Amino acid sequence: MAAEPMGYIEYVRVSVYFIVTLFLIIFLYSYAFSMWRRQKKGIHDYEKYGKLAVNDDLNDELIESRIKEKE
Repeated sequence: MAAEPMGYIEYVRVSVYFIVTLFLIIFLYSYAFSMWRRQKKGIHDYEKYGKLAVNDDLNDELIESRIKEKE
């Protein structure tokens, strides 16, 4: 009888691990897809953020202005 509860606990552990892993994979790919879609639509330009590692001096040009302009 002691073997059955351990088998059940192992089954629950594996099931939860699988579900959490599947959820994280779906979340990662949906986030990457949303970033790609925003880049294609022109909402955000993520390539300019890549230049931040090169242009990190205090006197360099800002990537985005802090004050949002009303359209």
